[in-house]
Amino acid sequence: MLPTQSQREVSVKTVLGADVLLFKRMHCSEALGRLSEFRIELASERGDIRIADVLGTGLTVSIDLAEGGQRHFHGIVTQFSYQGWRDDKPSYQAVVHPALWLLTRATNCRIFQDKSALEIVKAVVAEYGGLVSLKDGLLSSTPAPRTYCVQYRESDFNFVCRLLEEEGIYYYFAHRDGAHTLVLADGYGAHQTVAGYETILFRDEEEGRDPLKETVTRFAPGGEIQASVVTLNDFDFEKASASTSGALMVKATIPAPFDQRRYEHYDYPGRYVAAGTGNGFARARIEALHGQGERIEAAGNARGLTAGALFTLAEHPRSDQNRAFLITGTQTEVTGTNYRTDGSNEGMDFRCVFEAIGKEHAYRAPAGARKPVVQGPQTAMVVGKSGEEIWTDQYGRIKVQFHWDRDGASDETSSCWVRVQQGWAGKGWGMMFVPRVGMEVVVSFLEGDPDRPLVTGCVYNGDAMPPHALPAKQTRSTIKSNSSKGGANFNELRFDDKKGAEQFYMHAARDLEQRIKGDALAWVGGDHHTRVGKDSIEQVDGDRHYKIGGDRREETGGSATQEAALNMVVEGGMKSALYAGQTVHIKAGMNVVIEAGANITLKAGAAFLSVGPAVIVGSTMPLPMPSASTAVNAAVLAATIRPGPPPVAPREADDGKS
Repeated sequence: MLPTQSQREVSVKTVLGADVLLFKRMHCSEALGRLSEFRIELASERGDIRIADVLGTGLTVSIDLAEGGQRHFHGIVTQFSYQGWRDDKPSYQAVVHPALWLLTRATNCRIFQDKSALEIVKAVVAEYGGLVSLKDGLLSSTPAPRTYCVQYRESDFNFVCRLLEEEGIYYYFAHRDGAHTLVLADGYGAHQTVAGYETILFRDEEEGRDPLKETVTRFAPGGEIQASVVTLNDFDFEKASASTSGALMVKATIPAPFDQRRYEHYDYPGRYVAAGTGNGFARARIEALHGQGERIEAAGNARGLTAGALFTLAEHPRSDQNRAFLITGTQTEVTGTNYRTDGSNEGMDFRCVFEAIGKEHAYRAPAGARKPVVQGPQTAMVVGKSGEEIWTDQYGRIKVQFHWDRDGASDETSSCWVRVQQGWAGKGWGMMFVPRVGMEVVVSFLEGDPDRPLVTGCVYNGDAMPPHALPAKQTRSTIKSNSSKGGANFNELRFDDKKGAEQFYMHAARDLEQRIKGDALAWVGGDHHTRVGKDSIEQVDGDRHYKIGGDRREETGGSATQEAALNMVVEGGMKSALYAGQTVHIKAGMNVVIEAGANITLKAGAAFLSVGPAVIVGSTMPLPMPSASTAVNAAVLAATIRPGPPPVAPREADDGKS
């Protein structure tokens, strides 16, 4: 006759069907905020069960309860192995975990924006096709949305757990026949008693154990010194002054139940930008520490002892221990009746070692997940709204697409706004260079936190080469921009340090404007060339002085006008000439005075008139004839001084194309 589990206190159900696998014994490990694990030894009449037929399938262990009904242990078979023949039958071992364990098998790099921790957890869990049943309706509060949250090179499980832990949320598993549920909790409102085990009696194991009575047989309360204050601090650049004055510093305190010093746990950064959020984080941390301050180690055979359950202890010799407790962790051993062919039979044995905390103490599960640290800087591509070459906000922040982000759309939604390091940043003064769409930038992370990127510079690549050919132009240093939108023009400041050909070059794509509130001084050791393509307009509100050591030449293609409100003086050290192609007009409102120390000569055509100190000489006038020398001098003086050569053309400035 084939063995059956139908009349046994403990049984197992698998995908293989009834009684194909038979329960022998189980070690069960459970704790709040931790994955449970069941290691189950199984017997069978078959020695040819395929491992692949069992892996990844559901398994339920059911135990009969004294008050009727059953307690179930359900999960997914994550390991399955053949153990050879034991007790006259083929033997197998199954390791069973909750479906949440499957999240340990997958790692990812991705970004979530404007979602709360709970929304992110639900989104990640939903990717597993309904395998993870989640219950969050017992939470006392809803986490606030997070502007930016990164899963970086970590498992889905670690990511989910650390988000929950940061919010002070832990979990446990509620089991039923053929299924289990992930229950999220942040306080006692998410816990309840097990039917029939609301109160459990204490019976000292020294008095002897009665297997027919379900009791607590060992109960050892203890304590441990913990911090009584948690202080967190952070910095919000949008409220810099308030942050530096302590506006974001928050504290949470739980007095110790005994006389001790005030130990403080201080941490920075607290990873928040609002004091209200920080208060919640600090409260979660102090309650997690405080939950470890009372340590109760106990044992019993009550089959309702399970992690996450409440119960009241009764009849303990210490009256202060007869109160309500929350079970925080269990180590359970279940041994079933055997299936030996010799007909011998042993009853089921249930033994549970557990930890608990008094219900009067606030509880949060201790943090177990660690946030990944970005090891050094990365590069990313600057992105923005479609059609835009520059995408920034009032702080000069930019959006980037990380190379590891396979979900990003390379647009304005790819990341949070990322601050850009500048060479100088004051209150309304400093430097400002906004990286543009398509540039590759270097990104560091504050404290190595993937949620806190900071752009520290830009780098060239194969698609974006330097503005000058290298290494041919290696002596050049430059700041060169690109006109937006569309390019095709630029502004540039360039320094060439090539020995013997040093150059400081400045190029304005359109306008160059200067405003100098004091003096402007310039010293040119060689020539000074200026070329103006259109008009040159200058206004001097005071005096203007020119001193030219050599010649001065001016040429005007049209008319030239000079006007003085008072006096105008033209002085030549030797000669002065006024020349016009047709007419010279001299007009005064009252008098015209022409004075010479020796002679004044007027000449028209071949005729002239010379006025000397003692005589007037004319070429055709019937006046007394002067001496020959006087006539010659008058003719020479009447000779016109011709204009000099035209000005030399200015040299063209560098056009920046070479």
